[in-house]
Amino acid sequence: MSDADVTEIAVATMLVGAKVAAPVLLTALLVGFLISLFQAATQIQEPTLSFVPKMIAVAIALLVTGNWVLAELVSFTQSLFDSLPRLLDRT
Repeated sequence: MSDADVTEIAVATMLVGAKVAAPVLLTALLVGFLISLFQAATQIQEPTLSFVPKMIAVAIALLVTGNWVLAELVSFTQSLFDSLPRLLDRT
């Protein structure tokens, strides 16, 4: 296994990680932004006000995208296992 192989696997891992985390993180970002706009407009400065809607939105995002996330992770893991013989032959 060469340095290029390790770098290729690391880059692919980071891309899959970013792709898998994006729906949840973007949902939390959008809901947090909307709640902060609401708080700024109404002068309500309750810190717990943003927590519950964010938690509900993230749970909904996980329910909606969970199947896709699992499929992406399984596909990536299978591609890693499929590439093991090629990587081990190079040593």
